[in-house]
Amino acid sequence: MQRHWVYALMLSSLLYNPALAIVIRHDVADERYHASMAEFPALATFYTNGGHGVLIAPRWVLTAAHATYCLQRGSMIRVRHQPVTVSGIYIHPDYRPNDSHDIALVRLRAAVADTQPASLYRLADEEGMNVWLTGIGGTGNGKTGQMQANIASQGELRKAQNQITDTRPNLLMALFDEGQRALPLEGVTGSGDGGGPVYVSDGDRFQVVGISSRFKGEAPGLYGVRDIYTRVSAFAPWIESVVQARPEVIEELADTRLHSLPGGLKRRELAAVCTDISLAERY
Repeated sequence: MQRHWVYALMLSSLLYNPALAIVIRHDVADERYHASMAEFPALATFYTNGGHGVLIAPRWVLTAAHATYCLQRGSMIRVRHQPVTVSGIYIHPDYRPNDSHDIALVRLRAAVADTQPASLYRLADEEGMNVWLTGIGGTGNGKTGQMQANIASQGELRKAQNQITDTRPNLLMALFDEGQRALPLEGVTGSGDGGGPVYVSDGDRFQVVGISSRFKGEAPGLYGVRDIYTRVSAFAPWIESVVQARPEVIEELADTRLHSLPGGLKRRELAAVCTDISLAERY
């Protein structure tokens, strides 16, 4: 069990950072970044140490492909505070780890009745947009980088702001600024909560602009790194095609198995690691 726990810990500090959390400004109190589930009710959580998605329809959760490594039919996840059961995983067929198409859909066995799903952002005008990101993973600040792993964070939910500084056909990017260039609650993702939403809001209405994928830079959470998000507007047609597909054709549109695991995780260790971080033991 100890060896498997070490593997689970490794997943929270992978060198290429396929999992994401919140790293904050060094000159703003951490408490100002603390958030409640009511601030983004559509947040889904996959594992005890993180992994996120966002409810976009009563029976569908949008996430990053890499974040589904322990999900399968029958897995227990959480939407808001409600435990729900997975009935299917659908990964974009062109997913290439640490490169592109890091997007997947999780179908639920039953509809989530008490939570309003977030909607998809569809316009290709994201550059310059101020967005929010949220997660329960590890933290740190821009001077030190990430200093606390997601396991040590003990489920503390944080949210931060950033601005989309660059766009690619399938990706969005945000730079971790400091000083006068930074937003009041500037932050980026660190290790712990891949698949989390990047969003804008108008009151209690939320639109998902991106899905947390990875970072580019010297080390997680240092000023100057670039957050990389899967661009939801580019994938809206694929998302809709899967959600609306008849059961007999849905597997023509998506893979139902993650063929490439996050770095450091071997398939022979997968079952034990997934047992260690499963939410099923919490309910």
